[in-house]
Amino acid sequence: MTVLHQTRHKNKTLAALLAFLFGGLGLQRLYLRGARDRWLWAHLACLPAAWLVSVAVPQADGFYKLLPIILSGLVGFLEALVLGLMSDEKWDARYNSASGRQSDTHWPVAVVLVASMMIGAGGLIATISRLFDLLYTGGAYG
Repeated sequence: MTVLHQTRHKNKTLAALLAFLFGGLGLQRLYLRGARDRWLWAHLACLPAAWLVSVAVPQADGFYKLLPIILSGLVGFLEALVLGLMSDEKWDARYNSASGRQSDTHWPVAVVLVASMMIGAGGLIATISRLFDLLYTGGAYG
């Protein structure tokens, strides 16, 4: 008697939504690969990194104190785009090879992609602008 071990089917829309909402904390990585994923821990390292910056340099601008969290969040938006734009065939080969089901992604993932692009691009532009303002003018514009 052979027992087939079926794994849970991973939903691409849910993974992209987790990356969009909680990508800075790496919840999409936890959902897709579990607690052993090194990139999950890299995302979570942004919290103590931000704390270390604020303790090491208390007089620094708040932007610098939050920069590790901001960067992790921007990577989360990028991951939402990468996951959402992946073809269903490639998605199933990578994350659902043993689930016994095929993915059939519909329009909700497009909503997540549009939101990720809008907020992620706006956040990236704002981050670059603030960084240049602080580096070149000492924060004269805000």
